Amino acid sequence: MRYTAKKALALAAGIAATLAALGGQAHSAPMPPDPGGVTPQVVGGTQAAKGEFPWMVRLSMGCGGAMYTEQLVLTAAHCVSRTGENTSITATYGVADLQDTSAIKRTSSYVHRAPTYGTSTGGDWALIKLSSPISGAALLPIATTAAYNNGVFDVAGWGATREGGSQSRYLMKAKVDFIDDTTCKNSDPYYSDLIFAAEICAGDLANGGVDTCQGDSGGPMFRRDSAGQWIQVGIVSHGNGCARPSNPGVYTEVSTFASAIKAAADSLGGGTPNPPGKTFENAADVAIPDAGAAVYSNITTSGLTGNAPSTLKVTVDIKHSWSGDLVIDLVAPDGSTYRLKNSSSSSTPNVNTTYTVNASSEVANGTWRLKVQDVYSQDTGYIDVWKLTF
Repeated sequence: MRYTAKKALALAAGIAATLAALGGQAHSAPMPPDPGGVTPQVVGGTQAAKGEFPWMVRLSMGCGGAMYTEQLVLTAAHCVSRTGENTSITATYGVADLQDTSAIKRTSSYVHRAPTYGTSTGGDWALIKLSSPISGAALLPIATTAAYNNGVFDVAGWGATREGGSQSRYLMKAKVDFIDDTTCKNSDPYYSDLIFAAEICAGDLANGGVDTCQGDSGGPMFRRDSAGQWIQVGIVSHGNGCARPSNPGVYTEVSTFASAIKAAADSLGGGTPNPPGKTFENAADVAIPDAGAAVYSNITTSGLTGNAPSTLKVTVDIKHSWSGDLVIDLVAPDGSTYRLKNSSSSSTPNVNTTYTVNASSEVANGTWRLKVQDVYSQDTGYIDVWKLTF
């Protein structure tokens, strides 16, 4: 029998193999009392600093997760019951200490549970759509190939620090080693039905002592990519107890389901991450009439998903003999206007500036317009080039 939800898997200490395995669905547990000066309780792990893993999310049903977009949390399928509307989950973001009053909280609005979960194909993943985006939230990209399914991984969570223990108030972290599928499958009868294409194992096979445990389900297993950036390769799924020798943790192999996760995110409307630094430009000159009506230069964006970022960059290069004459706005596809520059008494020529706009409430794809008006007489110029960087 496969106990997929048994190890509602948190950074666990080594436990004697004679301890009984935990059973049942992931669940919340009371926060432990404040120990004052906190000493890491995880064998082989330590307490994470605030902001060290900024995309980490704690879910109120007793699971973890990671920000996939500003409005979608990637977690485990066994943490949720079904696909559909759901307003019962609270996501806590932005803290390592769950009692930190600076925490950002959002309720859920919808859950997408992997349709292949519980089948021979596997797929212990789910997306939780939040009631509103967390503007500027740190995101954890997911692996789209198996290239990073090796080496040493990092894990983090607020789950139990020992098998059968209480949930942790503080975010804990540890490193776990990759274990190949065949070795994992043969390590203990529990792992006999390991799904090679859907699951990846990690831990200290010989000694135990470091693992995820009850309450960490849905949290990410991650590592650095070739560019040195964090990338998610696994989702805490299940295992036989916590941190036992010859009983590693089992994680959803994210790269296998990357396209399905993206498709689900697109359908939810929470947006999948757009490539950072994606730039569009219009280099056609547009004359600006002296003390005349506003003129527009358009950029039509495509191939993006979801909303524009909270740090949309608008680079403007305008040739004009008196920059103070100019009022400049960015007009979003829905007609919303963002003021970039007011008129002033400045006599310096030209405008060559990059503005940052919080456009997270705007759909990324569509026609964006740069609106420019000369509000005083005697000086002229033109829009030379402008760019949008997502």
